[in-house]
Amino acid sequence: MGFFELFVLAVGLSMDAFAVSVCKGLSSNRASLSNMGKCGLWFGGFQALMPLLGFFFGRLFAEYIVSVDHWIAFFLLALIGANMLKEAFESGGECECCDKNADYSFKTMLTMAIATSIDALAVGVSLSLAGNVNIWLAILLIGMTTCILSAIGVKIGSVFGNRFEKKAQAAGGIILILMGIKILLEHLGVFPF
Repeated sequence: MGFFELFVLAVGLSMDAFAVSVCKGLSSNRASLSNMGKCGLWFGGFQALMPLLGFFFGRLFAEYIVSVDHWIAFFLLALIGANMLKEAFESGGECECCDKNADYSFKTMLTMAIATSIDALAVGVSLSLAGNVNIWLAILLIGMTTCILSAIGVKIGSVFGNRFEKKAQAAGGIILILMGIKILLEHLGVFPF
C-alpha cells in the first residue's frame, strides 16, 4: 500500500473525528486555539494508537488466517464504511455528541477519542492482513490527518454549523468501502498493482 492509498485511508478514518469536532465547534461562539488543539491531539493521538494496536494484534494471529486475510480485510473495511454511511443518512438533525459539545474535560475527551477510534482498531487489523504496509507511515498519516482535520472541524463547526457533519461521515464511509474492495480485488488478481 503506497503513500497515496494510506493518505486516502487516513482521510476516510478521520471523518468520524472530524464530524465530532464539528459538533464541538457548534457549541462555541468562537473556536479557540486551545479547543482546536485539544480536539486535534486527542482524536489524532487515538486514531494513531488504535491502528497500531490492531496491526500488532492482526500480526499475532496472521498465521491462522492467512488464507482468508483479504476477505477479512474487505469485510472489516466494508462493515465500518457501511456503518458510517448508515449513520450519515439516519434522520435526526443534531449530531450524537451535542449533549457533550461544550465539555473539553479529560473524561469527556477520552471517551470521545476512544469512541471515534474504535474503527481504526479494526482497520489496523486489516492493514496487517493487507501485506506490504509500512505501519509507521500509516499511523503517522492517520494521526496527523485526524489531528489537522479535527482542529479544522472545531473551527468549521463554530462558523458554519452542522451542515458538513453528515457529508463528512458519508464520504469517510465510501472511502473505507472502496479501500476494502481494492484490497479484495488485488488479492484475487483483478488489480495487478
